[in-house]
Amino acid sequence: MDYFLIYKPYLVLSQFSAMDGKQTLADYFKVPKDVYPVGRLDYDSEGLLILTNDKQLNNRLLNPLFAHEREYWVQVDGAITPEAVTQLQKGTSINIDGKLYRTRPCKAMLFAETPIVPERNPPIRFRKEIPAPWLQLALKEGKNRQVRKMTASVGYPTLRLIRYRIEKLTIDALQPGEMISIDQKDIYKLLFG
Repeated sequence: MDYFLIYKPYLVLSQFSAMDGKQTLADYFKVPKDVYPVGRLDYDSEGLLILTNDKQLNNRLLNPLFAHEREYWVQVDGAITPEAVTQLQKGTSINIDGKLYRTRPCKAMLFAETPIVPERNPPIRFRKEIPAPWLQLALKEGKNRQVRKMTASVGYPTLRLIRYRIEKLTIDALQPGEMISIDQKDIYKLLFG
């Protein structure tokens, strides 16, 4: 079995097959043909993605019965209030496939200082008069575009979204477009304890 941790860059599809002339994982990562991403990150999101050919690992990470924690670093548009952060922690109502969905309680906090993250190309739109603080959100569910919908639902649209961690696996050692190999024993220990 093969296991890789990658930092998916911004504006890259979470797949190896070409589509609509957009960049894909194949433009950055050379892996065996039977290796594929576990889950996905949206085209306009970046950060940690696991690549593997281990079907059991894929099932354990994608099956909602085995809820696992994913941490996102989210830069939002505007000086987010403590009330909005509390609302995120308690759960918010978002639209999923035309139906109202109440998100599960999650961990949410404002970074005291801007986290050290790689430069993004192109950078977010900078407006001197409007703050763009960073939030740390840790969820145990993963609906389509959930983090973006959650921050928008409390009045603060997402400007930049980085998946920093899945359980105990992080992107600390990686820059966008980089990949490291990890062995089975280590990845299972970091994901499932």
